[in-house]
Amino acid sequence: MPGGIRSANEACSAPAKCRILRDDAGARGQTPHSCTPTVPGPGLAHVCSNNGKMKVVNLKQAILQAWKERWSDYQWAINMKKFFPKGATWDILNLAEALLEQAMIGPSPNPLILSYLKYAISSQMVSYSTVLTAISKFDDFSRDLCVQSLLEIMDMFCDRLSCHGKAEECIGLCRALMSALNWMLRCAAFYTEKFKEMLDQVAAENQLKMCLERLEKILGSTKNRALIHIGKLEETSSWSTIEQSLIKLGENLSNLSHPQLRSQADECISLVKSIPTMLLAHSEQLNKTGFPTVHAVVLLEGTMNLTGETQPLVEQLMMVKRMQRIPSPLFVLEIWKACFVGLIESPEGTEELKWTAFTFLKIPQVLVKLKKYPQGEKDFTEDVNCAFEFLLKLTPLLDKADQRCNCDCTSLLLQECSKQGLLSEAHMTNLVAKRTADREHAPRLKSAENANIQPNPGLILRAEPTVTNILKTMDADHSKSPEGLLGVLGHMLSGKSLDLLLAAAAATGKLKSFARKFIKLNEFTKHISGEGSKAASVRALLFDISFLMLCHVAQTYGSEVILSESSPTGEVPFFETWMQTCMPEEGKILNPDHPCFRPDSTKVESLVALLNSSSEMKLVQMKWHEACLSISAAILEILNAWENGVLTFESIQKITDNIKGKVCSMAVCTMAWLVAHVRMLGLDERDKSLQMIRQLATSLQSENTLQFYNERVVIMSSILERMCADVLQQTATQIRFPSTGTDPIPYWNLLPPKKPIKEVLTGVFTKVLEKGWVDSRSIHIFDMLLHMGGVYWFCNNLVKELLKETRKEHTLRAVELLYAIFCLDMQQLTLSLLGHILPSLLTDSSKWHTLMDPPGKALAKLSVWCALSSYSSHNKGQASARQKKRHREDIEDYISLFPLDDTQPSKLMRLLSSNEEDPNVLSSPTDRSMSSSLSASQLHTVSMRDPLNRVLANLFLLISSILGAKTAGTHTQFVQWFMEECVDCLEQGSRGSILQFMPFTMVSELVKVSTMSSPKIVLAITDLSLPLGRRVAAKAVAAL
Repeated sequence: MPGGIRSANEACSAPAKCRILRDDAGARGQTPHSCTPTVPGPGLAHVCSNNGKMKVVNLKQAILQAWKERWSDYQWAINMKKFFPKGATWDILNLAEALLEQAMIGPSPNPLILSYLKYAISSQMVSYSTVLTAISKFDDFSRDLCVQSLLEIMDMFCDRLSCHGKAEECIGLCRALMSALNWMLRCAAFYTEKFKEMLDQVAAENQLKMCLERLEKILGSTKNRALIHIGKLEETSSWSTIEQSLIKLGENLSNLSHPQLRSQADECISLVKSIPTMLLAHSEQLNKTGFPTVHAVVLLEGTMNLTGETQPLVEQLMMVKRMQRIPSPLFVLEIWKACFVGLIESPEGTEELKWTAFTFLKIPQVLVKLKKYPQGEKDFTEDVNCAFEFLLKLTPLLDKADQRCNCDCTSLLLQECSKQGLLSEAHMTNLVAKRTADREHAPRLKSAENANIQPNPGLILRAEPTVTNILKTMDADHSKSPEGLLGVLGHMLSGKSLDLLLAAAAATGKLKSFARKFIKLNEFTKHISGEGSKAASVRALLFDISFLMLCHVAQTYGSEVILSESSPTGEVPFFETWMQTCMPEEGKILNPDHPCFRPDSTKVESLVALLNSSSEMKLVQMKWHEACLSISAAILEILNAWENGVLTFESIQKITDNIKGKVCSMAVCTMAWLVAHVRMLGLDERDKSLQMIRQLATSLQSENTLQFYNERVVIMSSILERMCADVLQQTATQIRFPSTGTDPIPYWNLLPPKKPIKEVLTGVFTKVLEKGWVDSRSIHIFDMLLHMGGVYWFCNNLVKELLKETRKEHTLRAVELLYAIFCLDMQQLTLSLLGHILPSLLTDSSKWHTLMDPPGKALAKLSVWCALSSYSSHNKGQASARQKKRHREDIEDYISLFPLDDTQPSKLMRLLSSNEEDPNVLSSPTDRSMSSSLSASQLHTVSMRDPLNRVLANLFLLISSILGAKTAGTHTQFVQWFMEECVDCLEQGSRGSILQFMPFTMVSELVKVSTMSSPKIVLAITDLSLPLGRRVAAKAVAAL
């Protein structure tokens, strides 16, 4: 080494020497340098001079020495490594900053020192982050040559930034990149401002052009934008500075006359602004017009859950729209198509009214709520208008619906949508005119037939305000004018008024309050105070009508509509008690020897005597609720007497006539007990009970009855028929009920006899798959099979059907339909799918061949859709009343499958232990303690006592272990499809998605898979709201 390196003191023994050095440098055209010795700091090295003495040298002095002695870049690097001990890294010594500081002292940069920096960058002596940080500290933009050389240095690496160090270093790169972005924006703003001064515009233009080109280069890389995105979340203050620089640059653009530069600057600004939302962009599916999932979800809701709240339905529909990327107009069109199909295929009677109420009252409300969701740039009313435009082209569908309802359904619907603010007046008028012109050519019913049919849609729309009025009337004090109230109730019973009102109340969410009012009225009739015969008959009628209406509501809409939240007094109303313990329902087994059927013996005796007397039943002072509870024991006494020959058949006829002669409720209570009783009898013991059922079912020919008897009998007959339908089928008994205005029980007895339920399931699914959509009859069959076979059986067999499919379009259609079928009980079916069926497929190598593409890919899609839907509705605690009512069967207790005590490995983890490796990929101090299963959910303290959370956490542990395993196969491919679908369907920006259960260590495994190695995917699968999540993401992105 020529002459060694001088110590700090020798380098500048006198001020004069310094001056000479600077003058000498200026004379040779080099940038003069400060050679004032700095206080020895971290960059110290012990260097031997020629005379062998140890001397201390500072980093800046070493650079200065190299410049003075004109070392070449590689020579400089060799000497630097000799001088400085191995322990310290160049980044800790701030080498990049020291070199730039020395190079940028004069008006133009020092080329020799810059060459050292370039060599240091190329040979990776310094990290990209320290270079970017050093550049961003230079703020004298008036020195054009310096800025130019800094931009050229950036050119060396800004399009291939990477970092393979610790997580902290990767986060450092994110911060440095933000600083560099801010520096370039300030630089661009400085040069755009120079255009105002009108001095040397060409130079300013060239400088700005150079700056914008580098900006475009940095921002054009998704990887760089992803790193900036992480940096933004890590340091919000730095992002605020960037936003201010952006505003300043935006303001200065008005000075730019150059169109190309202007558009380049606009492009850069929009790229920066897109960084916070870089994960939100999802392209819509434009190659499809039919969406069977939406169709089936709407059909399911209209057929089985009219009383359900609208919000869960809205969220479920939005989930489907987002997961399948359905464009808004086609989404709304599919909802209307499903409504019209439901209207056309619904069975006559109550079901038809329910569908009409669902279409004309509930769906407009659903759309009103959908309108509140962010639609991007579009106006939702435009989408609704566009959907109707498409719908008008489906003339045969609309004509068929018009024929069924005997009116112009579309026009009524358009008016309803206009009222709700879903359509503008101009759009509505235009659409109505188009439909009216179309209807000129539609096939018509004969006018005589037309005249007798009152259109249901019109009646339903009129019934809705009537419901509100009746609710107000029912709020009044009943004791003041019971006769007036009786008049209102009598009017409700006539014709199909009751069903219309109930359907309108159900569709508008008022049915529960309707039922509460009737329970209150039923309770009111318990109170007796010195009444005359007229008051007694009014009270008997109020009790009877309220009881019958409540039974009818429970049978038509489900008993959960009637059950109240526990009252503060703790007293349960009579009807609720009776309904829960005595009323037969689907899936409910009644015990005829239950204490509720065994009241006080003295009351029973007096009731038997009353029923068996030939005189007319007295009404005064009669406690009807007691009579209804005692009637079961009384009937048992009467049956025993008949069996033993004490009573004749004629006596029994008289008794049954007395039971249903005045108050129909007693006949309902008798039938409820008889149905439970017959089930317990042997074949040869049933005869008398069945004869009594037959007697109760036949109509009574008597003049001396109470008011509104015929109307009450119609409701009673329909209640009795539904009550005993199952028993009559089981005992092969046929009873003809009076058909006065009652329709056959809808969707009853759909399963073919003598056919195994597995064959029924596969047969119905095959038909549905061929058609491409689920009809309401199939929905009911699937629901029955789910009840009969249980959750695991149902889910397992349908998954087997899916895995049999080999054509891509068939598997996709099957997934869309299966997801909709799983909506029958999404929570339980998801637990079964993710907790049992998937783990068994993924851990058993003999089953791996079933997971090949396309069926394996389809199963991955179905699994993700179910997981996302269950998790989002589960967090909001939304389960429909229908699902709450369903008997919960635990195929295997999830807690025992995945024990809570983490010291004891779960069954699933024991399965994985054979290939369990623990590559702790994160190596920063904060990461080292991290176990291979640590996930965001644990940092968010999500409860693992919940079965769904536990199942998801274990599924992701299994996936993580498959990715880290030494063997690969179709199961590895399945995991990749599963993760891709998770990313595709993810609701971006929403924390607390299912991916929070993914172990952090899985990220580095995933990016090794070619299709998953993209910055956007890394951002999507990590929880960036957590510091650890950001470090994991930065490490993975920086290494790509």
